[in-house]
Amino acid sequence: MARHLLQRALALLVSLAIAGVVVFAVLRLLPGDAAGTSLGVGTTSDQLAQLRSELGTDQPVGAQLWQWVTGLASGDLGTSFVSRMPVADLIAARLPVTLPLSLAAFVLSVLISVPLGIIAAVRRRGVVGVAVSAMAQLGVAVPVFWVGVMLVWVFALKAGVLPPGGFPRQGWSDPAAAIRSLTLPVVTVAIAMSSVMVRYVRSATLDVLDQDYLRTARSLGYSRTRALARHGLRNGAVPVVAILGIELATSLLGAVVVENVFALPGLGALLLDSVQARDLPVVQALVLIITAVVLLVNFLIDLTQQAIDPRLRGAAATRGAAR
Repeated sequence: MARHLLQRALALLVSLAIAGVVVFAVLRLLPGDAAGTSLGVGTTSDQLAQLRSELGTDQPVGAQLWQWVTGLASGDLGTSFVSRMPVADLIAARLPVTLPLSLAAFVLSVLISVPLGIIAAVRRRGVVGVAVSAMAQLGVAVPVFWVGVMLVWVFALKAGVLPPGGFPRQGWSDPAAAIRSLTLPVVTVAIAMSSVMVRYVRSATLDVLDQDYLRTARSLGYSRTRALARHGLRNGAVPVVAILGIELATSLLGAVVVENVFALPGLGALLLDSVQARDLPVVQALVLIITAVVLLVNFLIDLTQQAIDPRLRGAAATRGAAR
């Protein structure tokens, strides 16, 4: 088992290294130039050459890659081409918006989707189960930005109970204002995530309900709810954990769209602004961080699934011994 974990950890590091090289190479292939974007129209070739020399973009691609990799090894994410500030400082300044938004949306979506998915499976032939399934299908089909616009129209413009967008200047020093400004974005992301997860929870629960051990528990006098809670949820949790992990990782991607709908100064807004300005150090750092989060979450999913299901631990140990 220890050997299996070590192999997974090494695979995580190798995947992250490959992803970093791919991100760096792809960004260098995109059209546009940071120096030209910064100076604008009417600049001379000498001015462009001087700024490119200052930014280091006139160096060979291999030299730029080596400089970036050695910087990452020492914890340096680089310096922004536009603001000339360290990229780590720019990201740290935006995390107090994006991190609470993503985590709160994930927690809310789990609280919504798990019970509704179970209800949709248990009551699949009833009105409630059909209604939950239909709402989940509708939530998947509707674009997330449209949900955000509708929530702004109802709760901000019509009811006037929540702000339509923005984030307080004082940040989290005024918790009430910060929470109010993130309420609609959190609900928007949670609706999109829970619509997907309800379907997977329903499918996993239906698979459990059809198992022989659950019918045996019912024959011994257990009610359907008690049999499912005692014998079914743990087995049904194995595939659901994988979906929850994927949704947790992709909640950062959902924040990119939602932050721009609600004019929030988070990582999503920083990413889009940096793409438009061809600020490559910021873009490649953000993409690499998102990739690292996805890979790390997948690694933790594997560990969690093995903790839930002992059969997976045995299979991993058998594979390790065979190698």
